[in-house]
Amino acid sequence: MAAATMNQKLSLRGARRETHARLVLRKQARTFCIRSRSRSREDLVWSRVVVPKWRVKALAEEHKPSEDSPDEEETGAIVRDSENEEAATQHQQKLLVHSLKRGEPCTFDRNLIIAKEHERRLVSKSRGSENQQEEDGLEWRHEVSGYLKQTLVARVYDVAQESDLDKAEGLSSKLKNTILLKREDKQQVFSFKLRGAFNKMANLSSEELSKGVICSSAGNHAQGVALSASRLGCKATICMPLITPDIKVEAVKRLGGTVKLVGENYDECQAYAIETAKEEGLSYIHPFDDPYVIAGQGTIGVEILRQCSIDFVNKDSNLDAIFVPVGGGGLLAGISSYIKQVRPDIKVFGVEPLGAACMTEALMRGGICTLDTVDAFADGVAVKTAGTETFRLISKFCDGIITVTTEEICAAIKDVFKDTRSILEPAGAVSVAGMKAYCKLNKIEGKVLVGVTSGANMNFDRLRLVSDIANFGAKTEVMLATSIPEEPGSFRRFVDVLVGDDQISLTEFKYRYAFDESRKAHILFSVEVDAESEQKQSLLDRLNEAGMDTMDLSHLESAQLHLRHLVGGRARSFTGGIPDERILQVVFPERPGALKKFLAELSPQWNVTLFHYRQTGNLETNLLIGIQIPSTEYKSFNEAMDRLGYRAEEIEEAAFEAFSMFIY
Repeated sequence: MAAATMNQKLSLRGARRETHARLVLRKQARTFCIRSRSRSREDLVWSRVVVPKWRVKALAEEHKPSEDSPDEEETGAIVRDSENEEAATQHQQKLLVHSLKRGEPCTFDRNLIIAKEHERRLVSKSRGSENQQEEDGLEWRHEVSGYLKQTLVARVYDVAQESDLDKAEGLSSKLKNTILLKREDKQQVFSFKLRGAFNKMANLSSEELSKGVICSSAGNHAQGVALSASRLGCKATICMPLITPDIKVEAVKRLGGTVKLVGENYDECQAYAIETAKEEGLSYIHPFDDPYVIAGQGTIGVEILRQCSIDFVNKDSNLDAIFVPVGGGGLLAGISSYIKQVRPDIKVFGVEPLGAACMTEALMRGGICTLDTVDAFADGVAVKTAGTETFRLISKFCDGIITVTTEEICAAIKDVFKDTRSILEPAGAVSVAGMKAYCKLNKIEGKVLVGVTSGANMNFDRLRLVSDIANFGAKTEVMLATSIPEEPGSFRRFVDVLVGDDQISLTEFKYRYAFDESRKAHILFSVEVDAESEQKQSLLDRLNEAGMDTMDLSHLESAQLHLRHLVGGRARSFTGGIPDERILQVVFPERPGALKKFLAELSPQWNVTLFHYRQTGNLETNLLIGIQIPSTEYKSFNEAMDRLGYRAEEIEEAAFEAFSMFIY
């Protein structure tokens, strides 16, 4: 009996110790959230932090109960809550996105990730299955100064030039900091990618070069490999997806590469390239997850420190932070591993699109994961799975990763254009968008900040979309919808109330006479506002107080892309509406035959009542469509979309309310 009582006490003591460790972890961790359909930070769905069981047990001894530890009653409640929480979150182990304020770098357990990597290597060695890379003479990558040495001796200047470090006067004034742009967009192939590609190929043996190289890429990496091959005198096979724009295919051909168009997406293209490399004995040049590629990209960090030491000599200023775009992580891994070993006081932040944050999620989860889908707007950094080696280095050296929206990226493209008269591709402007958000959130002033503008291979057709939403990202333009009485004089009164004493500048104004039971006229318009003032709220208050109900549509992506073009058209039917009509957004691939394939799946079962599409120059775009689908057939429709591989979603409630004002 005494022994049983003692065992119970020991068991309870162990439970209390584990619970205390769990509480410590919750204090250290941040809250996760699941990405919502709209990809808007305001719409993120909150979720409790997930603490893995093995992590709690590992720290149970480290965090022993102290005087302020929870009592037994509280312990029991928390244990029960924790068990329920674990059960509820098992099915949430799909990709999690950290809930960050705009400009807040993600936080992660650096020591835990490093410890797991060390444990993995020990297990691998004990089993005699050390990574093949070690056998290929790459053991230097685990040395303390391995990457530092390789970066300093990297061969890149046979093809690359030392890019300028230009001060952005407009951005510096706007952000109240010294903003410097590392102009990798001015390289021969308009991207930094040639650095890593050439360094990797220059380290191949003569025999390997004689057999040739192969890579898979839809753009910048392909051009870097093609140029490097021409300089080294070897054959380069460039595998590109079928949907690759002609401008990029022709650019690779001009550089001497042999192009093979294979696969409908990058994953299929990459699989083909890797298999071909094995079959034909070619050397596969990875776009980011290769030690020599990473060291080549790290030469940008070498240049930044050298250029800053020249620019700031005899001045009080010094470099405070560097912002680097992140896709697979090669550029950030290279720059951070060099900077942090030479100048650990300098912050190095990565920046990712919110809809393609594979490295952010990997860091937050403590291991590499694969995204189900990615937003292809910034196609140069739209990567589903982070690299193994890049993840290891970034988790060791990086100070965190900032996520940015499409609107913020477009605003950054416009900011850089104002300062340099150069047009960056979306991936090239990601770092500037992150820098702006970071400065605004943390109220940073008087610092010296560097943004790496990584590329300028912009499709001309995409400029229209960037222009349409850039001002919304910068918060200098708002789109509004107002209802006024359809009667003589009301239009003039609306304009008087709208302009008021502010002399507001209208940038868009759409209206059509309508006479129905509501006796209401609906107006869609956009106006310029001061991003730093309360001008927008003042305008909304003024209109609503005058009895003119007004909606702010600036945060609705579907309104920016589609609604503005639909104003003036209204469906007519005997019932005043269209029975069973649903308004959906379909993520539609831009490739020949896609529309025919889509309509063939719909016809003749469902009737299309609205169709709005305009080419954007992206790999895929959002199509707005109205379809008559009875509730009993909606499941069949979703199954048809799954067969096609298209994503179809009904527009959100707020957007539907706005659409109803103009299309019914």
